[in-house]
Parts: sequence; structure tokens; C-alpha cells
Amino acid sequence: MNAGEKRAAFEPPAALALPVSPPADMPRPIATTAGAGLVVLRVLAGVVWLISLALEWGDLVSEATDDAGVQLSNDQLDAALAVVLVFGGAVLLVELVLAVLIYLGLNWPRILVMVFATFSISGSFAAWWAGDQDITLETTLLTLSLDILVMLALSSRAARAYARRPRRRA
Repeated sequence: MNAGEKRAAFEPPAALALPVSPPADMPRPIATTAGAGLVVLRVLAGVVWLISLALEWGDLVSEATDDAGVQLSNDQLDAALAVVLVFGGAVLLVELVLAVLIYLGLNWPRILVMVFATFSISGSFAAWWAGDQDITLETTLLTLSLDILVMLALSSRAARAYARRPRRRA
């Protein structure tokens, strides 16, 4: 494609699946760096979300249990919070490792993060559509926007070519 030519707005999936042949010493594109950075920002947003959840845990659980007519002891509340924080921290740690692997140019973490972002975006949309959750700054707007930006950065041609480039043997 020449510099003056426009790219088609739609490309058939078969064309996108064709092998790419960038040079092995291809420099890291800004899309890959930005995508990895956005994943790190997504992790930081997750940390802030976990902290705010921990601070409001008692009120959130008591509101939910009062509606259900269930009473939990403080030990049960603390144990449930610990499980949620450990699980959330583990997910964020995995996401951070994936960000590093994306930065290093591996393809499978790039695909995995895009799949997770797709599920996150779809889940936010489904919750909004069902009327269960509004998309506001206090709820999901920040993480939703980061997920969309991650998808845009990591699905670019440059990021794809960099992740699928041939590797030099050591």
C-alpha cells in the first residue's frame, strides 16, 4: 500500500489471519507500549477498586444480607472479605504479568488480554442493558474506558505484527 492509499474500512477475517512477515529486529511499536501501559493502568484501577470495596465492605454486605434476611458474624464478614481480596489480588497480579509479557512482544498474552477486555466490556454492557448497573465514574466508566483503549491499542496492525514477528535464536 502506498502512503497516499486509504485502507479498507472492512477486511475479511481470512486476510487478517494471513501470516505477517515483519523483520525479526522490528522496533517495539508505540501501540504495544501503550497497550501494556494501559493494562498496568487497568491493574491500578483494580487496586483502587479493591481498596474502596474493602472500605465499604460492611455496608455493602449488610445491605445485601438485610434484604435476604441473613445475619453474618464479624468473623464471617472478615473471612469473606479476605477471600475476595486474595482472589482479586491474584487476578490483578496475573494481569500485571500479562502486561509485562505484552511489552516483551509475546502474542498469546496480547490475545488473552483482548479476550478478557471483550468479556469485561460485554459484561458492563449487559449489566447496563438489564438495568442493574449504571455506567458512571463511580462504578465502571474508568475500567470500561481502559478496556476499550486496551482493545484499540493491542488490536492494531503494528501491535499484531510485533507480537507475531519471527524471533531470533539465541
